[in-house]
Amino acid sequence: MLVVLGIMVLVHEFGHFAVAKFFGVRVEVFSIGFGKRLFGFRRGDTDYRISLLPLGGYVKMAGETPGEARTGDPGEFSSHPRWQRILIGLAGPIANFMLAFVLMAGLYMMHNEVPNYMSSPAVTDIVPPDTPAARAGLQPGDRIVRFDADTNPTWEQVGMRAALDANSYVPVTVERMVNGQPQRLSLQLFVADASKGQNFELESVGLLPRVQDGPLGVRDVMPGNPAERAGLRAGDAIVSINGQLVHSVSAVMAVLQQTNGKPVNLVVQRGSQTLPMTATPIWGDDGTGRMGYRLGFHPALAPFHVEQLPLLKAVKESVHVNLRYSGLIIDVLRRLVSHRSNVQQLSGPIGIARETGEAVTAPGWQPIIGTMALISLNLGIFNLLPIPILDGGMILLLLIEGVLRRDLNQEFKERVYQVAFVVLVLFAAFVMFNDVAKLNILSKLKP
Repeated sequence: MLVVLGIMVLVHEFGHFAVAKFFGVRVEVFSIGFGKRLFGFRRGDTDYRISLLPLGGYVKMAGETPGEARTGDPGEFSSHPRWQRILIGLAGPIANFMLAFVLMAGLYMMHNEVPNYMSSPAVTDIVPPDTPAARAGLQPGDRIVRFDADTNPTWEQVGMRAALDANSYVPVTVERMVNGQPQRLSLQLFVADASKGQNFELESVGLLPRVQDGPLGVRDVMPGNPAERAGLRAGDAIVSINGQLVHSVSAVMAVLQQTNGKPVNLVVQRGSQTLPMTATPIWGDDGTGRMGYRLGFHPALAPFHVEQLPLLKAVKESVHVNLRYSGLIIDVLRRLVSHRSNVQQLSGPIGIARETGEAVTAPGWQPIIGTMALISLNLGIFNLLPIPILDGGMILLLLIEGVLRRDLNQEFKERVYQVAFVVLVLFAAFVMFNDVAKLNILSKLKP
C-alpha cells in the first residue's frame, strides 16, 4: 500500500511542482509524507524530503499559505496571475488522470487477460433459491436483454450497473417468451450491511454468470478432501451437482451451500466416460478468505483471451475505461450527497491496503495495475472537490476572486481553511474507524 500510495502522491505532487517551476514560483518543500522530516536533500530553493507519516504528501510554495506574510517577491505563489495559480492547482489532479491513462494503455498494449464471459451476452448460470434473483423469477440459462438502462448488456456492464443500483429495485428483461413477449422482471439489489464489511456482489443477489458453455474443469484435487475421497481426478469436468448443471466455481459453491453439509451427487465427465460420484462437502475456507461448504479441488481456468492492442487502440480503450471509471466515481459521490448511498461503504487507508494486498497476491499484472489506476483516478477526482485546502477549493476561491476582480479578505480565507481542515480530519477519522470496524467484524466471522 505504501508503495502504491507513494507513487500516486509522487505523481500528484510532481504535477504541482512542475507547473509551479514552469511559471517561476519558488517551491520550498517537496515532501512525500507529512510531519517530521526523516531524510532528504536540498537542491536550489527546494528541500526534497521523506517525512514521518507516509499517507500523503505535499508541495510547499512560497506565499501559498493563507495568513502568511506577503513580501511582494515575484517568486511567491500569490504574486502570480490567478490563471497561473489555477493551472498549478489543476496540475496535480491532471497528473493523476494521466498516470491512470498511461497505466491502462500500457496494460492493454502488453498483456490484458480478459475472461470471455465478461464481454459476452449476460446469460445466467444456476439461480440459488431464496435469493432476490430467484424471487424475481430469473431462471438458469436466462439471457438478460435489458438491465436497468443497458440494452443487451455484457456481464461487465451488468456488474457495474448493479453496483451503482445497490439498495434499489432494477427493471430486468430476459429473453424468455411468455405469451409472445419477453419476460419483464423487477430485481431487488441490496447490500445487507456495509458497516459489517458486506460489500455488494452479484452473487449476493443470486446473479451467477455462466462463464462457459461446457462443464467446470478440475485442475487438481487437494489430498484428503471430499473431492479426492469421492474419486475426482485432475482433468475431470463436473457436469452437475444434485441434478443442477454447473459451469463455474460460483455455481458449485451456491449448490453446496444449499445442502447444509449433506452428501451431494456429482455427474463427472472423464474423457468419453460419464461417471456418477457422491461426496460430502466440508465447512472451511474457500481459498479467498470466505467460509462455506467446499469439496476441495482447484478449478481449471475459465476461457479467456489475451489482448495485446496496438498503440492507437490501447489509447482508445484506456480513455474509454478511465472515463467510465471516473463516471462511476462521480456517480458514487453524487449518491452520497443525495443520501442514496451509505457513507459506511467508503474505505480509507486500511481499505486501500486490503484491496492492494489482494491485487498484489492475484496472478498477473492486471489486478495491481487496474487497482493503481483506480486509486489514481480517485485521488485526482477527490482533490478537485470544491473543498478549501483541497486543490478544487483553492481553484474555487481563485475563480470567485476572478469574478469579483479583487482578493477575498485574508482573515476570512484563513478561517475557511481552518474549518475545512477540521472537517476533513474528522471525515478521515470516521473513514478509518469504519475500516477498522469492518476488519473486526470480518475477523469474528472466521471460526
